[in-house]
Amino acid sequence: MKDIKVGMVSLGCPKNQVDAEIMLGFLADAGYKLTEDAAMADVAIVNTCGFIESAKSEAIEEILELATLKKEGRIKSLVVTGCMAERYRDQILEQIPEVDAVVGIGSNSKIAEVVERTLTENGISLYGEKEDLVLCGRRVQTTLPYYSYLKIADGCNNKCSYCAIPMIRGKFRSRPMEELVEEAGMLAARGVKEITVVAQDTTEYGSDLYGKRCLPELLNKLCEVDGIAWIRVLYCYPEKITDELLDVIARQPKMCKYIDMPIQHVSKKILKAMHRPGDRETLTALIAHIREKVPGVTLRTTLLTAFPGETQEDFEELIDFVREVKFERLGCFVWSAEEDTEAYDLPDRVSEETAEQREESITDEQSRVTDEWCESMIGKRLTVIVEGYDRLAECCYGRSQGEAPDIDGKIFFDTDGKKFTMGDFTEVEITDSMGCDLVGHTV
Repeated sequence: MKDIKVGMVSLGCPKNQVDAEIMLGFLADAGYKLTEDAAMADVAIVNTCGFIESAKSEAIEEILELATLKKEGRIKSLVVTGCMAERYRDQILEQIPEVDAVVGIGSNSKIAEVVERTLTENGISLYGEKEDLVLCGRRVQTTLPYYSYLKIADGCNNKCSYCAIPMIRGKFRSRPMEELVEEAGMLAARGVKEITVVAQDTTEYGSDLYGKRCLPELLNKLCEVDGIAWIRVLYCYPEKITDELLDVIARQPKMCKYIDMPIQHVSKKILKAMHRPGDRETLTALIAHIREKVPGVTLRTTLLTAFPGETQEDFEELIDFVREVKFERLGCFVWSAEEDTEAYDLPDRVSEETAEQREESITDEQSRVTDEWCESMIGKRLTVIVEGYDRLAECCYGRSQGEAPDIDGKIFFDTDGKKFTMGDFTEVEITDSMGCDLVGHTV
């Protein structure tokens, strides 16, 4: 077993990446050698995303590339895990016979056993209960050494009509607060300085365990962990953002002044069809309130255009909102028809051509907003965590509190002869911008 090399490709969101790190921990404990390049492994694992069509296409492409290597004899076996494995189960084995095993999320803890079995057999499928997904344990960190994700819950109780996550992941399940604080301490001891708190809906944290939403209390406890300098929160549902949460983000020096708040749309009609509350008026008021309570906050959102029934009037309301509110960060996606979701059978689908035009229009509008924001940053000084050195540009690069890892842009800066290592903090004065990235020099 010690001579068997295992490589994993993990796709999709940070929550899935945490699952991958836990599975790698099981494999390491079982004595397998781990390699970062799945193409160079004896056993290749693809930890898939199955949320929307583009994510499924990416996963299938990755699986087929590794299947080709298996045909050529360069890898011995191929395993598929993650959301697509949970969602499509034995269909994957039927349609891609080169796959040796498909493992649902409830059987992630059996990954070492499955890998061993694939060396002598194929056609393996293993599906535990969704609630058996392992949420804690040894993790083999796959992020850069100074930052990591902390998954505080899994599953989702929201019944958004377009979303397959509750079907794939099951009911919302919070992790105990003490366990999370302990894990944050272990990450800090490993050298992690920045943790990003994630769940499908972070603002729902604690409702199942403690009978109330406890994200602010958890964040306060995490701020007490020695060694952690920055704490960032992703996926806050707008209707659950409270003054208590905003006070923690504004008051605690370790909290990044950054809120990821997926709103999807602003048309009351479309939001109702999505089973999401709110409208343009309430969302505009909330955003103004957040900016008042947390001065200097960076707001990121996600929009979903071309939902069934979205008229040109609905779209114009959405793009006008983008112009008005001016999110610092924004991503836009076209609605994906996901089988077994309520929205799949809705009438009045938007044509593919119109959908692409609407996505492009919102992206173009946000580009103008981003250009304005970048211009407003010139002359300001930001604390930046150093991520590396760009040999081509001959300068260092990193992120401030306003840039989430692997999601947002970078800050490139001259060092004025100073030496930095990855994970150092430095002050940078912004002098220019380059697309969505900022440019400056150390102070």
